[in-house]
Amino acid sequence: MRDPFKISRKKKRFFRALELDAFIDTYLHDGSQTLGDIYESIVVFFRRFSFTGFRKLLGELASESFTLGVAGALVLLAFGVPAFEAIGKDWRSQSEYSVTFLDRYGNEIGKRGILLDDAVEIEDLPDHLIKTVMATEDRRFFDHFGIDILGTARAIVENARAGGVVQGGSSITQQLAKNLFLSNERTLQRKIKEAYLALWLEANLSKREILKFYLDRAYMGGGTFGVAAAADFYFGKEATELSLAESAMLAGLFKAPARYAPHINLPAARARANEVLTNMVQAGFMTEGQVVAARRMPATPVARENTSSPDYFLDWAFEEVKRLVDGGNKVLIARTTIDARLQDAAETAVESSLRESGEAYDVGQAALVSMEPDGTVRAMVGGRDYGQSTFNRATRARRQPGSSFKPYVYATALENGYTPESIVVDAPIRIGNWAPKNYGRSYRGRVTLKTALTRSINTIPVRLSIAIGRQPIADMAKRMGVESPLRVTRALPLGPSEVTVLDMATGYSAFANGGFRAQPHAVLNIRTSSGEVLYDRRTEAPAMERVLTEKTVIGMVEMLNNVVLAGTGRRAQLPGINAAGKTGTTQAYRDAWFVGFTGNYSTAVWFGNDNFTSTRRLTGGRLPAETWQRYMQAAHLYAEIKPLPGLAPPPNVDIAVQTADNPDSLASDNGAVGARRLSPVTSRALEQLENRLIEIAPVSQLTNGKETAALSAQTAK
Repeated sequence: MRDPFKISRKKKRFFRALELDAFIDTYLHDGSQTLGDIYESIVVFFRRFSFTGFRKLLGELASESFTLGVAGALVLLAFGVPAFEAIGKDWRSQSEYSVTFLDRYGNEIGKRGILLDDAVEIEDLPDHLIKTVMATEDRRFFDHFGIDILGTARAIVENARAGGVVQGGSSITQQLAKNLFLSNERTLQRKIKEAYLALWLEANLSKREILKFYLDRAYMGGGTFGVAAAADFYFGKEATELSLAESAMLAGLFKAPARYAPHINLPAARARANEVLTNMVQAGFMTEGQVVAARRMPATPVARENTSSPDYFLDWAFEEVKRLVDGGNKVLIARTTIDARLQDAAETAVESSLRESGEAYDVGQAALVSMEPDGTVRAMVGGRDYGQSTFNRATRARRQPGSSFKPYVYATALENGYTPESIVVDAPIRIGNWAPKNYGRSYRGRVTLKTALTRSINTIPVRLSIAIGRQPIADMAKRMGVESPLRVTRALPLGPSEVTVLDMATGYSAFANGGFRAQPHAVLNIRTSSGEVLYDRRTEAPAMERVLTEKTVIGMVEMLNNVVLAGTGRRAQLPGINAAGKTGTTQAYRDAWFVGFTGNYSTAVWFGNDNFTSTRRLTGGRLPAETWQRYMQAAHLYAEIKPLPGLAPPPNVDIAVQTADNPDSLASDNGAVGARRLSPVTSRALEQLENRLIEIAPVSQLTNGKETAALSAQTAK
């Protein structure tokens, strides 16, 4: 008989569930009651701080400011994080190489690196040199934490009073952060990175170390870095022997070394030095009586010619040297590819264009790269003034190429069976909600590819990209030498993806050399100070890779030559020389390009503004084409003109060569004086002499009679 008081297992499980449910209900009830009591206590507590009227408004403003401040700090941190990637590198040794650079003929053109410039300890430097630098650059250097808030506020006030920039707000630590890790771009992101890196430097280096790095690595004009090198260059003495007047002149160089370099503009340098002495008195570092002698007898630099150094090129070449020579002996001599005559012609062409027309077109910067078809860089202009900005716009600035990108589209089309005479319809086209239009808002109907490229029609390359695919176009540009990453979008054929000037000169060189990928290079060989060869490009350079068929090259040369003869690039015509190229103008006229080539050189020219503001309707067919023509005409003087694939030489080339020894016979048919050139025989002889000069060691390495005799024997050959 079943026990009536015995509970079954099923009922036990039921009662346990009821117990659990009751426990949960009780816990939630008691918990909510407790939380309610706590919340009520908090409310009662904060009621004591409730404000009304004006105090309530201030409280709400403070609260909102705190919230926005936290959000802003997070945004600034997001901007600053990429800056710390540079810290992960061995940044202390980035410039430990000491490299003497020679041009293609063995003449010294400049130095890079600080190994030989930082031998003087900061304790050995004159006290007045340290004070002149601090009085001018950062008076509160030993008092702030890397960012001088008071100094920045003072600079803002003074600049507001003057209606322009008369004082800088960056501390020495911030300037060092920029010199070590960043560029001179005037952007908010760069300033944020600079601030974070300044704090990091203050946390990891002592004040003396920061000041020592700053004095050793700042650019001082004349191709010199650091006060030790500048003291030797400008005054021919050790930094420890500088007088007060000389120290003031050097301290004035930190702001704008090109403008105040005493070997270029002595009156400006002395006026700037006088300002530095005034800063010394105002900062309380010296009295007026102590500086009066330096005012009355200003410093006089040693006699030097107006030395010009291809600084942008040297910076780029320095990076190549460090890449080619990893470790080992760091006191080196590098023979480069630079041609001093071509470099001077490039700088003159760029500066002349900016002086003559820069204000009219509201354009402030330009860059140029010129190389032989095999990638040998002969000239490079990275900006208007290296003293004002060391940022190399030729190799580091990425800008939209506009229509100068179209040759990569047409080259891809020719590789896929099209010809210059293939017909494509110029008519309105739409891809989704994007409808590209031609420059003149008109359409020509059925046109050949040659006509389309000559007239820079926009719809045709877009139609070609639909037919052959956009990814093959990007791949083609990359194979030809464009190393900047390209965004493969529907607008790719019209050049919205940013590239460098070096990219474009390299890419177009494939048309000039018959279809091979050129490797841009700055260094021919590298030796130690004792003469040991560490690198020789003639034996270590990789073979050039074919990227275009001969048929494609001939077709592209034909079309791009027609752009110069009858299209948007007419201002780039070279009398007696076959030239080919393409203009490029971006939206809102922010960038203007001309990229072109002859059988001798591939040259890219860019004009624009650092802050990406629009120019005053500047197109690639104006200043860029004119600058390209001005430089290329000078570059081909005394050169044996090499042919372009598929093009016959112009009729007057042979006449110009044959009569080169008679200047009076060089007048062209229209009365203009033609370019005087050497005969082919003379040109070949000079080329052989150049090869001989490249093979021998620099004269500075010859230390005894045997070596001198060896040099004479080699030269005699």
